[in-house]
Amino acid sequence: MDEQITRLVDKVWEKFKETPPDRRLIIAIAGIPGSGKTTLTQLVTSAINARHATLDPSNLSHTRTPIAAFVPMDGYHLTRAQLSAMPDPITAHARRGAEFTFDGPAFLRLVQALREPINSHSAVIRAPSFDHAVKDPVPDAITILPSHRVILLEGNYTLLDREPWKSAASLADERWFVEVDFSIARRRLIRRHLVAGIVATEEEADRRAVENDLPNGEEIVRLRLPVDEVIVSREDSKWV
Repeated sequence: MDEQITRLVDKVWEKFKETPPDRRLIIAIAGIPGSGKTTLTQLVTSAINARHATLDPSNLSHTRTPIAAFVPMDGYHLTRAQLSAMPDPITAHARRGAEFTFDGPAFLRLVQALREPINSHSAVIRAPSFDHAVKDPVPDAITILPSHRVILLEGNYTLLDREPWKSAASLADERWFVEVDFSIARRRLIRRHLVAGIVATEEEADRRAVENDLPNGEEIVRLRLPVDEVIVSREDSKWV
């Protein structure tokens, strides 16, 4: 495993052991589009769950449950119907992915709910996911149980110095930023847009990256809150 990942997993594990049992450890992870933040988040989440299953003697095989979960910010995209209802729907659809096309207040409410004290009888928390096939959020698709003690929140704007994102970030125990060269992100975005069927040609994919994703990235970097970790993206080598 990449030494950056190993160090971060070790750090999260130690902080988890120090976290009171009625509290979650919350980590907010941000980066520009194409930075590899989703890959990083999935790797850390899986590694923490694997370590818990291996090292916790009370976590018997027949009762083994994950302690870590990750929540992508993608589920907080405004729907296409909401974009169409905006004063300038053409621009809203063209700029989908910009900060104003997300439901920031709803994301803040999620983080506030996660920050509440927990016990075995605490209510299940549900968050939306994003269905790329229908190109809209899916309500209540992500389940966060009281047993999920480590939560990784991942998205473009989780560390943006603008409300309500700033208030949400203030509730996190750790704030990480995934750093990547814009030229590398551009190549990744072209490939991603083609695979997702957002565009039909490489030229269209590149135009979307240059006209929307990378300008959003510039705002993400310019308005980044102070962070605890800056992680150099190595997504192309699979971080292994």
